[in-house]
Amino acid sequence: MLKGFKDFLFRGNVVDLAVAVVIGSAFTALVNAFASSFLTPLIGLLGGGGELGGVLEVNQQEFTWGAFLSQLITFVLTAAVLYFLVVMPLHRLLQRRVRGEEAGPVAPTETELLIEIRDLLRAQQAGTERDGPAPS
Repeated sequence: MLKGFKDFLFRGNVVDLAVAVVIGSAFTALVNAFASSFLTPLIGLLGGGGELGGVLEVNQQEFTWGAFLSQLITFVLTAAVLYFLVVMPLHRLLQRRVRGEEAGPVAPTETELLIEIRDLLRAQQAGTERDGPAPS
């Protein structure tokens, strides 16, 4: 039971997913720090300055348009970075593979497979010779 779980955990795509989650959370923290340090104060200055810059009050109801605008800009920046650093390069790589400019993973040749089978059969045969004849 534990061997199956270990195989599941160390399968390539699970490890890749874990790395992606960690990098994604670090990137989110970076973008949020940028938004709170630079975007929100800038929008506050453009919205009249002060602590309530970017807030519109109508009939004692506050509309925090500055916070919304800051989050909107943060979303657009995040989407742009992901598109230009992940999606676009991956798309170009796949297009090159389709056109044949870049080779995909190299599969073993028929001869290499036959040699590997022969070697495995020899090793298996040598193991049964040491252990004695197989029971009938």
